[in-house]
Amino acid sequence: MPSLKNPKKRRILVLPLSRLFPNMLTIAGLCCGLSSIRFAMDAKFEIAVTLICIAALIDGMDGRVARLLNATSNFGANLDSLSDLICFGVSPVIVTYMWKMHLIKKFGWAAVLFFVVCCALRLARFNTALNDEEKESWQEKFFTGIPSPAGAMIALLPLVSSFYLGDSIFTGSIFCIFWIIAVGLLMASRIPTFAVKRIIIRHEWVLSIMLACGLAIVILIIEPWIMFTFIGLGYLATIPVSFKHYRRLAAINKRNVDRV
Repeated sequence: MPSLKNPKKRRILVLPLSRLFPNMLTIAGLCCGLSSIRFAMDAKFEIAVTLICIAALIDGMDGRVARLLNATSNFGANLDSLSDLICFGVSPVIVTYMWKMHLIKKFGWAAVLFFVVCCALRLARFNTALNDEEKESWQEKFFTGIPSPAGAMIALLPLVSSFYLGDSIFTGSIFCIFWIIAVGLLMASRIPTFAVKRIIIRHEWVLSIMLACGLAIVILIIEPWIMFTFIGLGYLATIPVSFKHYRRLAAINKRNVDRV
């Protein structure tokens, strides 16, 4: 006897491909970052570093693509953080460990664990800060600690320098261990660093900056690893400047509040 009840119609959810594209980019970056470990296992360190650089480029793109396509979501934000931990917290330090730090096994692995924990703490603090309603507008121009992609690039500097310098004091196992620990501390620290996407450029500086970028791209094509090193060291040089600028803005804001 047929049932008299009408079967419930299933609701079929349909999503346009454009809403999935940012997450697909994030997954591509995750695969690049994780694959760097595979190439490091075969001692193909230049390919390993290149893959982490590609992951960093993708990380800088996926969020902007999501906003352009109106495809932002909590799922995408969480996926991005998990990808960042793998690509910039795990992969660079494992690659460095396989390159040199494994020669001092106990201390080398301790440095690996320390770096990963610092990166995890930095990402957790970043995610919770997104919902901080008490944050002043001027504070949006700064990160707290160095971002994880920048931390990954800086952590790789000793390895990258070996591509054109060969063996030196900067590529020794002990130096690498202390370097990794220092970079981990910078990530987990509360030192204010410039948020590049929030930097406002004066109109009269536009041409000079475009010419400088063009020159940098030319050098990057000709001597990529030397340019990689200069970019990394240049970023480190901006940290004292960002700290001083943050303190100045904080003092100005405090004076304005006291006047009110």
